[in-house]
Amino acid sequence: MALRACGLIIFRRCLIPTVDKPAIEFLLLQASDGIRHWTPPKGHVEPGENDLETALRETQEEAGIAADQLTIIEGFRRELRYVAWEKPKTVIYWLAEVKDYDVEIRLSREHQAYRWLGLDEACQLAQFKEMKAALQEGHQFLCSTAS
Repeated sequence: MALRACGLIIFRRCLIPTVDKPAIEFLLLQASDGIRHWTPPKGHVEPGENDLETALRETQEEAGIAADQLTIIEGFRRELRYVAWEKPKTVIYWLAEVKDYDVEIRLSREHQAYRWLGLDEACQLAQFKEMKAALQEGHQFLCSTAS
């Protein structure tokens, strides 16, 4: 049976970008187990949940960010398909902006670290090509819809 998970590609905008502080930063969490990979918060769909509810719940559980601290960006949804633990897996991501640039991150035991990163650094840490592509597409979407 295929695994299904959902998550949010969380970002924040810097009002005054500099060389050291890009205009858009993505939140990545480092897993505590396995290869200690870096990803946005995500997790498996539980019975009775829809996909977006799962993404919001997992973000609250893994990063301590509640739904009311986020704005879901309309028009962006990416579905990643790959093999994990020798089983096909589908992960659906939405883009979400934190309302407070300095939002407090509270990690669960599933993660050991977090970082806010510009696109290039986020892609370097992401490791998996599907995740890199989702970050790049999210960044491009945000840049193309900026007012």
